[in-house]
Amino acid sequence: MDHRAEVTEFLRTRRDRITPERAGIIGGERRRVPGLRREEVAMLTGVSVEYYARMERGDLGGVSVEVLDALARALKLDEAEIDHLNDLARAAGPPPRRRRPVEQAVKPTLQRFLDAVTGAPMWVRDRRLDFVAANPLGRALYAPMLDDPANQGNTARFTFLNPASRVFFPDWEENADDMVATLRTYAGQNPLDRKLTDLIGELVTRSDTFRYRWAKHNVRHHRAGIKRIHHPVVGDLELSYEAMEFPANPDWFMFAFTAEPGSPTEERLMLLGSLSVAGQTTGSGPGRR
Repeated sequence: MDHRAEVTEFLRTRRDRITPERAGIIGGERRRVPGLRREEVAMLTGVSVEYYARMERGDLGGVSVEVLDALARALKLDEAEIDHLNDLARAAGPPPRRRRPVEQAVKPTLQRFLDAVTGAPMWVRDRRLDFVAANPLGRALYAPMLDDPANQGNTARFTFLNPASRVFFPDWEENADDMVATLRTYAGQNPLDRKLTDLIGELVTRSDTFRYRWAKHNVRHHRAGIKRIHHPVVGDLELSYEAMEFPANPDWFMFAFTAEPGSPTEERLMLLGSLSVAGQTTGSGPGRR
C-alpha cells in the first residue's frame, strides 16, 4: 500500500467529517468543503498552514508527539483513530528492526486449554483474520466458514466473497463495517505484512462492498461486543464475546463467546455442543432457513 496515500486519505476523511460548529468555528460564508478547511485544522492544531498541508500530503516524518496529539484533538479522533495516526507516523520513520516470523505452530498446551473449555465457543485467529485454532464448540459455531475450502479459513473472505455470510451474520452490514475497520487498523500496525496486504488487495479487487468500505478509512479496536449468528443447525444465537491477546504471539487473538444464562441461546449452544461431539454440526437442522 502507498503510505503517503494512506496518510492523505485518512486525514482528509477525518477532516471532512468535522463540521465547523462541532470544532467551535463559526461557519461564515458558503463553504466548498464538507468539513473543515486545511487552514482551520492548522489553526486548531497550532501549526502553520504549510506544515499541516505537508502532513496531509502524506509526510509525517519528524512530526512530534505533541503535534500528533494536538492534531488528534483538532480532528476529534477516538482511541482507535489516535492509535492509527501514531501507527502511520511510526511507519514514516526509519524502518523497524526485522520482526521474527509470526507463522507459529499451535502448541499442544494451547490446544489442550481450548479443548478443556466445553461450555463456551473459543477460537483463535491472527491479524489477517485467518483461523488458527479452536475448541470443538468454536469449530462447530463457525462450521459454515471452516467447512467451505473457498474461504481458506479466513473470516474476511467468507464475509465478502461468500453469499452464505449474509444469512450466517444477520447484522451483516454492521459486521462488515467492523471487519474492514479492524483490517485497516491491523494494516496500519503492520504495513510490511505482505500476506495482509495481499488479502486486502484481493478483497478490493473482488468485492465492491469491501472496496466501498475500505475507501472510508475507518478504524476500530476489536475487543468486545455482541455477535448475532444464524447457525444452519441450531438457529439464531446472540453471543457476547471478549477478545484476548497473546503476549507470546502479538499477531494472535483469542475470542471467547458466552450466552446469557437461561436464554434460548444458552440452550442452543448446549445442543450445538452435543451435536459437535456426535459430528452433526453441518447440513440442515431445526434452525435452517
